[in-house]
Amino acid sequence: MARIDVHREEFSFDDPVLVEGLPGLGLVGKIAADHLVETLDMPTYATCHCEGLPEVAVYDSDGHGVEPPVRIHADPDRDLLVLQSDVPISPSTAQSFAGCVTGWVDEAGILPVYVSGIRRDGDETTDIHGVATGEAGSRLTDIEADTPPGRGVVSGPTGALLYRAQYTGVDAVGIVVEASPQFPDPTAAKALLERVVTPLTGVDVETETLLEQAEQITAARERLAKRMGEADDESSQAQPLGMFQ
Repeated sequence: MARIDVHREEFSFDDPVLVEGLPGLGLVGKIAADHLVETLDMPTYATCHCEGLPEVAVYDSDGHGVEPPVRIHADPDRDLLVLQSDVPISPSTAQSFAGCVTGWVDEAGILPVYVSGIRRDGDETTDIHGVATGEAGSRLTDIEADTPPGRGVVSGPTGALLYRAQYTGVDAVGIVVEASPQFPDPTAAKALLERVVTPLTGVDVETETLLEQAEQITAARERLAKRMGEADDESSQAQPLGMFQ
């Protein structure tokens, strides 16, 4: 049965925000989510057992145990949750995954922030744009997030999450970040944290180590990017729609 199991019932929240970190173009959300979990030492709050998720066991050097590949970490003092995934999620099964997550965030009164990378062409500046569903548009106005420069589409699991939120009338924020289409992009993740996550949540997290550790991050995330590239399905990304597309 598709479900999200909460393991820390003692945690309570006032106005929680969830930052989604699914692997996608530039691994922007993935890098930012991992950085939040590691820097803020966020414990596992819940595990995702949604239909379509790969049944694999994740292990670490911290102990002999294993854990599911898609987890939700939390810091109740900061009203912050992070969806962390150690595996790519197949877009072919994204519909059931999106339904599972959306039902849970709606019931729990959580504002999800869904992240997608969009191909950066030319200069090295990182433009960030925001979209919203339900009544969440005011949250983007509060942080002065730019509207998209044109019509576009968010694909993959992140696109499915935004679609499901819009379809069911759930408040959600969608962030589109310019990033490298070929390599993991710690610089784009740094911009996401500084220009979106911090003003939206009030959580101030250091980001300089993202650049200091860029080579290590790139090497580790390139392995994940390679696995994503070998998959049959398209990963999450945003892209503009041409007039005749």
